[in-house]
Amino acid sequence: MTATDTAPAIVPSFDTPSSTGRKLAIICSKGSLDMAYPGLILANAALGEGVETHMFFTFWGFDIINKKTMGDLKFTPLGNTATHMPQGLGGIPGVTHMATSKLKKSIADLDVPEVPEFLEQIVASGGHLWGCRMSADMNHLTEDDLYNEVEAIISASDFIEKTEGAQLLFI
Repeated sequence: MTATDTAPAIVPSFDTPSSTGRKLAIICSKGSLDMAYPGLILANAALGEGVETHMFFTFWGFDIINKKTMGDLKFTPLGNTATHMPQGLGGIPGVTHMATSKLKKSIADLDVPEVPEFLEQIVASGGHLWGCRMSADMNHLTEDDLYNEVEAIISASDFIEKTEGAQLLFI
């Protein structure tokens, strides 16, 4: 190959009946209740299809795997125009609690597990959970602070190596 040649692009084939060899890497960067579920749901779906699945928790996403916060994630409508609420209401005391309670009820009504149970289900199905080294260092957290099934705290480079060839989702 010369300097002007490029390697062919890797294009996943979605029409094959087998998922053998497929990998999914999900980067969870936000730790609010409404942002925790997309990654958990996608990981669960991928595992159900036999796709090797790795989740990497970084920055605020660390709240999803932090023992102190994982069972008490919040949802705030403040700054979230998708709630279709007047933005001035989001700052009123009690609105975050009300919005969190309503979202948790909606999720429970669909028989979707709460975050700690969902993580347990993902691991039991063969999913891999990884913490981001830089985020852990910034927040003075160790593996002892994290959900017990987090395999390790690793660097972003290590995660990239572990998930080589994976389809990547950033949430």
